[in-house]
Amino acid sequence: MAFVDEAKFFVKAGDGGNGCISFRREKYVPKGGPNGGDGGRGGNVIIQSTNKMHSLIDFRYRSHFKAENGVSGQGKDMHGRNGKDCLMMVPSGSVIKDSDTDEILADLINDGDTFIAAAGGNGGLGNTHFASGTNRTPRIATKGKKGEEKWLKIELKLIADVGLVGFPNAGKSTLLSRLSAANPKIADYPFTTLEPQLGVLQFEHFDPCIIADIPGLIQGASKGVGLGHTFLRHIERTKILLHLVDISVECPEENYSILEDELLSYKEELVNRTQIVVLNKIDKVSTEDIKILRKKFSQTQHTVVQISCKTGKGIKALKTLLMETLERHREKS
Repeated sequence: MAFVDEAKFFVKAGDGGNGCISFRREKYVPKGGPNGGDGGRGGNVIIQSTNKMHSLIDFRYRSHFKAENGVSGQGKDMHGRNGKDCLMMVPSGSVIKDSDTDEILADLINDGDTFIAAAGGNGGLGNTHFASGTNRTPRIATKGKKGEEKWLKIELKLIADVGLVGFPNAGKSTLLSRLSAANPKIADYPFTTLEPQLGVLQFEHFDPCIIADIPGLIQGASKGVGLGHTFLRHIERTKILLHLVDISVECPEENYSILEDELLSYKEELVNRTQIVVLNKIDKVSTEDIKILRKKFSQTQHTVVQISCKTGKGIKALKTLLMETLERHREKS
């Protein structure tokens, strides 16, 4: 299934039902008073987040959401029924924006968060409300109010414990498959991952964690190069960043610095986030070179580990490190 993380859609709340003009027609009561009922309220369009969804794929097939109109009032003081609400389910982590101004209207982070995207119109008043001592037979009723309607935009920011970042072809998809049961596309060329992938890392005596493989970032990503903004937004909500570095290339430390600068340019706080530097493809580098590189990367003040996604060496130690780091995070929160 394709991953969709941005969509535009239209919402229309229900119109209120009209009030009724009616009079009592009872036997032996020649001049019965007004008994017109009120119209029902139009339904709301409500957006609710859920942890059971991970994509906005449904918006590819439906972009208009409309609630039910309220029913008009009737005689004998019968009020019209309220219109049914239209409930839209979206993934947790969805941000709702005004389509024209880009103003953030709601940030639905948690499972079950709700937002009234369009409010239904009030029902009209029946003629019973307009009776008075001087006007006992009012022939006045009000119409129901129109429900709100607008174009909105939805953006999805993945909520994951761990964000996997790195240059294209650094081995992120392979690492995700090693850490979880995810089965992303893996190939020996850049940009095999064109959309974020999620995996669940299971621990023996600890709550599982969600890992997001963010597609390969490149120089200029913070300015939108290579769909940079589309991918970078998913890093914002991760607790830990796993920065995967391919040490088999000519200048791995330069690639690391470029990506760090892009994170800084996009959002300064990302650089201060808990980060683990993972030196990958140690099976392709000599032991002496690994020692030199490890010493260089240790100067970043981040925890440094070395692995080989291909052979699986160091993966178990990385899982243990992730568990301990997540445990410290949960103790703080």
